[in-house]
Amino acid sequence: MGLFGKLGQALGVSSTSSETVNIEELMTTAEMEKVDALHERADMYVKPYVVATEEEVANVEEELKNKNMILLDITELNKRPTVRNAVLSRIKQYVNKIDGDIGQLTESIILITPSRVKILKRKKTS
Repeated sequence: MGLFGKLGQALGVSSTSSETVNIEELMTTAEMEKVDALHERADMYVKPYVVATEEEVANVEEELKNKNMILLDITELNKRPTVRNAVLSRIKQYVNKIDGDIGQLTESIILITPSRVKILKRKKTS
């Protein structure tokens, strides 16, 4: 049984492959008012950032200090390879300094983690 099946069972809703659970229907209005995904306290957040200049790197460093993970969009930087290389070099130095990790997910998206959070990378196969 999957996570949603267990959740549905815990809420008293039977789950079959043809049924779907609408959480909003199950929650009362009072419960819905308490749900605030943007401001609910968490130990760590995954935050999307767009970086187009070297000056914006300080924002990334600050988020990493706050123990947040960053999904960095470098689409604009890819248009200027020299600036991109300088920005990524600075970020890599900082990530190494704090014992974080960095990994490229796509051509324009990079995952950056704070200290003591590592990315499992698979080796390229030939």
